[in-house]
Amino acid sequence: MHASTVRSLLVRGMLAGLIAGLLAFAVAYVVGEPPVDGAIAVEEAQAAQEAHAAPGAHAGHGGTVAAEEEEEAVSRPVQSTFGLATGVLVYGVALGGIAALAFSFALGRIGRFSPRATAALTAAAAFTTVYLVPFLKYPATPPAVGNPDTIGKRTTLFFLMILLSVLLGLAAVIAGRRLAPRLGNWNATLTAAAGFAVVTGVAFVLLPANDDAVKAGFPAALLWEFRLASLAVQAVLWAVFGVVFGVLAQKVLAGRTSSADAPAPVGAPLPG
Repeated sequence: MHASTVRSLLVRGMLAGLIAGLLAFAVAYVVGEPPVDGAIAVEEAQAAQEAHAAPGAHAGHGGTVAAEEEEEAVSRPVQSTFGLATGVLVYGVALGGIAALAFSFALGRIGRFSPRATAALTAAAAFTTVYLVPFLKYPATPPAVGNPDTIGKRTTLFFLMILLSVLLGLAAVIAGRRLAPRLGNWNATLTAAAGFAVVTGVAFVLLPANDDAVKAGFPAALLWEFRLASLAVQAVLWAVFGVVFGVLAQKVLAGRTSSADAPAPVGAPLPG
């Protein structure tokens, strides 16, 4: 594939990521923000109870020392609108560009699929390895829910799971290609997928759990609602990207093919 074609696909991948990010932001705002607000309300209520129960909480300084709230650098309405939109859009554009590069490498190497089908498979593989598998091991939690002293450890484990999942996914693709001549495409794909699932299951067992990711007493229904919302945002992001980028990539590659196959103008020197 020519560098100019890859560049065109990269630009369109970022555009598709932007469009997907807009729709993902709408989902995040509608279904994701309510459980976040609920989690913040629970955390504030627990903090107020702890402040009232603490010795000396009502003594001195008019009884307000222990109950003082730190002033937020960014207000909650800004966080839930402009902040959320900026984060989701930047995330969508960045991942769209990376997925477009992955598509450029995968096209024609994973089977005789059309650009649209390859884009859909790329988006599905990215969603599975980058989010779904790590999510199953380390599910998302609302802000101010887990132990703040272990946030660094929990973040490290989550990104380690992402890296491991991506590497295992690549290994499964390579194994499937090598097994295809002997087993056929369908059986090779099933074998590679089963191997991916088994090795991933072993990783789930060996990697430590996030025992302190959620405070005791946090409402289970609210936690479940937040996690479903997080999953829905990612699913919408990658589904929309796969569809939009598939259409854009199909047009780019069809145009390149048409230009390459077009007859030379009359009187133009023939190649070679």
